[in-house]
Amino acid sequence: MDQDNLHVAIISSPGMGHLIPVLLLRQRLVTHHRLIVTVLAVTTQTSPVESQLLTSVTNSTDINLIKIPLPDISNLLVPNDAIVTRLAVMMREARSGIRSAISTMNPRPHVLIADLFSSDVLPIADDFQLQKYVYVPCNARFVALTMYLHVLDNEVKGQYVDQTKPLRIPGCVPVRCQDVPDPMLDRDNRQYHEYVRMGINFSTLSDGVLVNTWKDLDPTSLDALKHNEILRSVVKVPIYDIGPLAREVDEANLEGNEVIKWLDKQPFESVLFVSFGSGGTLSGEQITELAHGLELSQQRFVWVIRPPTDVTKDGTFFTSGSGPDKPPDFLPEGFLDRTQKLGVIVPLWAPQVTILNHKSIGGFLTHCGFNSVHESIRGGVPMIAWPLYAEQRLNATLVSEELEVAIRPTVLPAEEVVGRKEISKMVRSLMEGEEGKVLKEKVKLLRESGNEALSMNGSSYKSMCEFISCCKKKMKSD
Repeated sequence: MDQDNLHVAIISSPGMGHLIPVLLLRQRLVTHHRLIVTVLAVTTQTSPVESQLLTSVTNSTDINLIKIPLPDISNLLVPNDAIVTRLAVMMREARSGIRSAISTMNPRPHVLIADLFSSDVLPIADDFQLQKYVYVPCNARFVALTMYLHVLDNEVKGQYVDQTKPLRIPGCVPVRCQDVPDPMLDRDNRQYHEYVRMGINFSTLSDGVLVNTWKDLDPTSLDALKHNEILRSVVKVPIYDIGPLAREVDEANLEGNEVIKWLDKQPFESVLFVSFGSGGTLSGEQITELAHGLELSQQRFVWVIRPPTDVTKDGTFFTSGSGPDKPPDFLPEGFLDRTQKLGVIVPLWAPQVTILNHKSIGGFLTHCGFNSVHESIRGGVPMIAWPLYAEQRLNATLVSEELEVAIRPTVLPAEEVVGRKEISKMVRSLMEGEEGKVLKEKVKLLRESGNEALSMNGSSYKSMCEFISCCKKKMKSD
């Protein structure tokens, strides 16, 4: 099938966790399906790491990227507005810049793909007679819940977190109320209404939804999105499972990296990697308990650490960056001296994909952002699920209770402090216990399943081909 002339524009909302999936989708479309792809990246210019990534992409000779500057939105927000609200406002205010960028593109794209926080941008496609899709780099259960939420909004009385029974989505595994994404925690908050609006946009403003998942990750939800009559009456548009799209190991710029050099000297699968993503933060008390827990476990570790915050669990979402080389001063007294032979502390940022694919890594203590979940599975690394914000509780339940490739604390880390003894027990169980061995076997089988889905005859490859074929047919008919 000749696909060389199909031109796709993909819009990314601000944040490393949003830009990376868009770049992965772009890479997949270019390298495996020979499409022309342009990325339109809305950026706040507040994250050093995001700025470095954008600069490297801009300087690349084979990537078409247009940076969309964000207008001043300070008068449209109040200080306590949550992330979903801020992102929604940002993307609505960026519409003029996006429209202007598309108007000057030559050749003009045939297809516009908006990431999940950019759905309000989709009507721009009508101005240029473009096809329009949404790309959601999350699991199928999140997509089903998001698109069905306006129905629940009419059916459920009171706060979701106060319900005594799980939320039922036709054809899907019921969602426990404690697992709902952050915007559903308070129906009186502005971000809840933005989230409901977003789910409605997916089905009313788009020609289809691309989901970064594959059939074996959550087969029940994916099947319901595609075939359940009741859910389909709400979803309406085609669903394309195209994942798992995850970053590959990049050996460039790692020469002399002290963490990799240290890992090279450690025994096979003996090191626990600890990281809470580009935006996750812990309280000072939780950092202290985590430090003592790692020390008590006597297991090797690499810990990417950020200064504590007691305000929010997503405290560095828009400001994450590389940090100082000096050891942090907020760790327990004497911790660094006592653990200098056990572990390595890395301020703020580390090459996560390379670390997760290193032979010395045997476990990953993660916030369960979906990028990190994919990267852990693709690396064949079992997890300790430590959800903090967004849809991470949904992800944690999926990987720990259904896929059984992770263990998790008995309390929700976003609500209660996880104690050092429990941390030590989980780490030892994962790294040297029988439970850990079972998890490792299952995650490696899941890795093979993901690889198979992306192969030439795999389900995700075929689904992507269906999407492209649909776009080609519409392009020729216009």
